[in-house]
Amino acid sequence: MPSINNFKILALDDNPLFLCSLKRMLIAEPYTMITTTDPAQALLIMEEEQIDLVLLDLQMPCRDGFSVLEDMVSLYPDTAVIMLTGHGGVQQAVRSLKRGAADFLEKPCPPSVLSKILATYHTISQQRYSREKIRHPLFEFPDLVGETPEMQRLKALIARVAVSEAPVLILGESGTGKELVAQAVHHHSPRKNGPFCVVDCAAINESVLESELFGHEQGAFTGADLPTLGLIRSADQGTLFLDEIGELPLKIQAKLLRTLQEHEVRPVGCTQYQPVDIRIIAATNKNLEHETTKGLFRSDLYFRISAIPLLLPPLRERVGDIPLLASHLLKYLTKDTCKSISHEALQLLQAYSWPGNVRELDNVLRRALALFEDNIIQPDDLPAALVVESTTGNKNLPVEDSLLAYEQSAMGNALQKTNNNKRKAAALLGISEATLYRKLKLFGLSK
Repeated sequence: MPSINNFKILALDDNPLFLCSLKRMLIAEPYTMITTTDPAQALLIMEEEQIDLVLLDLQMPCRDGFSVLEDMVSLYPDTAVIMLTGHGGVQQAVRSLKRGAADFLEKPCPPSVLSKILATYHTISQQRYSREKIRHPLFEFPDLVGETPEMQRLKALIARVAVSEAPVLILGESGTGKELVAQAVHHHSPRKNGPFCVVDCAAINESVLESELFGHEQGAFTGADLPTLGLIRSADQGTLFLDEIGELPLKIQAKLLRTLQEHEVRPVGCTQYQPVDIRIIAATNKNLEHETTKGLFRSDLYFRISAIPLLLPPLRERVGDIPLLASHLLKYLTKDTCKSISHEALQLLQAYSWPGNVRELDNVLRRALALFEDNIIQPDDLPAALVVESTTGNKNLPVEDSLLAYEQSAMGNALQKTNNNKRKAAALLGISEATLYRKLKLFGLSK
């Protein structure tokens, strides 16, 4: 582990003039700068020196930058590698990040931008040094519950991209927890002490969306008695989370694109632009690339916000996390660690397909808590459709025979719990007494 004040940067580029200008640009910064045009020499330097950060060119005459990146990430996983290249683009950025790069910058990169990014990684290095001295983890994700390989990969990627200033696009089905991921990125970023503002693009009426986002001047429209900042300027020096960005109208998309490109906003009713410093995190359950081909989403905005994509796995692809999630949700819902789920009920939860993902699991547990007894959730406390699918593997109801069998079992258990008191049994099942008597007659249980 290097000294906290000795931050070493290795720059690998095939252009010696660029390396010289880079050294001059950073001569006043508190870094040790090492440069080379030879990839083999760069790897040798990393073997002999404790390098904290690498600035790596993508295209070199002797070797492809991606293969050099893979070697560096494999051999020195604790060293951050930033791709700094004149051959940029979304595909190259995504490919770099998937292969382990910490960030992707296009030449020419303004000195102020590069200095800010290097200062961020310098700060991260200092924090890491201090925390490793006391053996405290740098990144913690208490709200992202899960230990499956899918979740471990997601957490590792969040830790990697959080320190970047690049926009993040969170992709995933409804109910997977996209806002929690956005909060985790913000919490581990240099902007964590700034505001985290959430915009639900699908929930705000289109007629007021422009004012809500960009703010307005007094008298800009009927009812505008006072000026407002708007959500974008409210997120200044912090993070703006645009949930369900695919629902934004095209007119608002155009204005948002200009804000992202120029780092400024023009409130409704104002002729002047106002500077703003924000990081954008967007989320969607739509295929935005497909939406662009249909003309429903601007392709230039899509490329602007999708520099770093994060894909959330649906709950059905990480069923191993369901016991942890269920335990976590029960503690949250009841504030009591004594509530639990029987083994049989847990098996049913793990066999279900969860089209509504974690949000649906939360709702199922809320319902079960309203029905259960003895502080243990049993199969009878779970929704009938869930039980039928989990036991038959059929996601489509009508599964009449199985459903009838479930109803018969549930009614028998309800009568047993209430000592054959049909009024109490009907109340426990959430049906009328008349329905209960009719079903009991159908099942031959009306004694």
